[in-house]
Amino acid sequence: MGVDYYEVLNVERNATEDDLKKAYRKLAMRWHPDKNPTDKKEAEAKFKQISEAYEVLSDPQKRATYDQHGEEGLKDMPAGSSSTGGFPNAFNPRNAEDIFAEFFGSSPFEFGAAGVGRSTRYSTDGGGYRGFGGGDNMYRTYSDGAGPQTPKKPPPVESKLPCTLEEIYSGSTRKMKISRTVVDASGRVRPESEVLSIDIKPGWKKGTKITFPDKGNEQHHQLPADLVFVIDEKPHSVYKRDGNDLIINQRVTLAEAIGGPTLNITTLDGRDLPVTVTEIVHPDYEHVIPQEGMPIAKEPGKRGDLRIKFEVKFPTELTDDQRQALKSALGG
Repeated sequence: MGVDYYEVLNVERNATEDDLKKAYRKLAMRWHPDKNPTDKKEAEAKFKQISEAYEVLSDPQKRATYDQHGEEGLKDMPAGSSSTGGFPNAFNPRNAEDIFAEFFGSSPFEFGAAGVGRSTRYSTDGGGYRGFGGGDNMYRTYSDGAGPQTPKKPPPVESKLPCTLEEIYSGSTRKMKISRTVVDASGRVRPESEVLSIDIKPGWKKGTKITFPDKGNEQHHQLPADLVFVIDEKPHSVYKRDGNDLIINQRVTLAEAIGGPTLNITTLDGRDLPVTVTEIVHPDYEHVIPQEGMPIAKEPGKRGDLRIKFEVKFPTELTDDQRQALKSALGG
């Protein structure tokens, strides 16, 4: 059968007219060359194929011929055999931009008066996607404002995504329900809800952005905005983050500070971490445990350090015997 137009539009073979319109609208908006300036060739080819598929399947006579004889059968259709002109002598579908303009009118891509919806066209000699003046440029621009008008894309919509330190330490998946407005196949603006899945990678830092392209509100005459979630860290009751390191404060008695404290720390992933300090804990002393800090997102398998800061609790009073014993022990 050659190209499978049903597969191109991602519809079932019994798809209704409404199914075809919805499929075409979604795919044409996605692959219109205006929206894919960095992948021109791929977008142009897909946009053209999507348009061909919609033109054939939305025309009952062409669709019946295609269903029975495939793409080859379309080539044999006599000129004028359908309301859209048929395929005289060769498989020669209509201009993709014409189909797009007829479907959307002046929305969502708004054209100047001289453009009459034909901002670009495919040449019939196999030259590909060209502007009115020919050449390799996809679009021409006009200083008089009469040329094609590229719809504007609003700035991204940013929202904070508060995460616990545990979520960022181990990684997690968050489900976020969003509500937005979309333009349906008939051009009406309606509300829509969707659940987005956000994969939080171990070690991501505050300010990391996760972008969902085109998930903002849709409106006539403009492209939908991107939706951006920005990682924010919730304060933790025990740990504090410092870059890739974790800091924890521990309070010990003077006797423990002098004799070397033994600690049992619960890590952010729930492990028991025994820590024995053999040094004397003096003011500003910090005990460092390598590779027990935060995961380093750009260096899988590596972690920062765990830094333990001590606060020494001094006794408020001592007996004479205790004072004398302490002086003797310290050589005073």
